[in-house]
Amino acid sequence: MRRAALAALACLTVLGACTDAARIDKETPYAPGVDRRKEAVDGVVVGNRLLEAKQYELALDAFTRAAASDGLMPQIYAGLGASNLGLGRLGQAEKQLREAIKDPEAAPQTWNNLGVVLMDSGEVPEAVEILRRAFALSNGENDEIRDNLRLALAMQSETVYDPEAEQELDLVRSGSSRYRLREQFP
Repeated sequence: MRRAALAALACLTVLGACTDAARIDKETPYAPGVDRRKEAVDGVVVGNRLLEAKQYELALDAFTRAAASDGLMPQIYAGLGASNLGLGRLGQAEKQLREAIKDPEAAPQTWNNLGVVLMDSGEVPEAVEILRRAFALSNGENDEIRDNLRLALAMQSETVYDPEAEQELDLVRSGSSRYRLREQFP
C-alpha cells in the first residue's frame, strides 16, 4: 500500500513537471515554429560542430547555407572540403581545400586535410610536403598531423615492386615437418 502511494506521488510529480515545462499548443498538430526574432547561429560555427560530431552531410549543408549568406570565404572552403573528405568525395575535397589554403592564415588542420586527401589519391610526395607545412604551422604540437606525416613518409619510402628482381623459388621438404625455400635454376 505504501509503495503504491509513493509510486503514484512520483508519477504525479513527473507529470506535473512535464506540463509546466513543455507548453504544447493543443490547437495544432505541428511542431512549434521558428522564433525569427532571435539571432541565428553562424553557419560556420554550426558546420564545425557538426564536423566534430562526424555528421558530414549535415555539416556540408550548414557550410553551404553559410556560403549563401556570407559568400565563399577560406573558412567556408575549408569546412566544405573537410565535409567532403569525411564523405569520401576526394576530388571535391581537394579542390575546396586548395582554395582554402590560398589564405595565408589557413589553419594547420586545413593543410592536414589536404595532405590526407593527397595521400588517399596516391600523390604521396606532394602529401609529404603539405603535411610538413601543416606540422610546422602547428609548431609540432598536433598529434594527428604528426601521425599523418609519419604515415606519408613511410608510404614514400616503401620499395616499389621490381619485376626484374623477381626470383623463382621452390618449396622443398627437408625432414619430416620442415620446409625451406630453394631458388630455381633454369
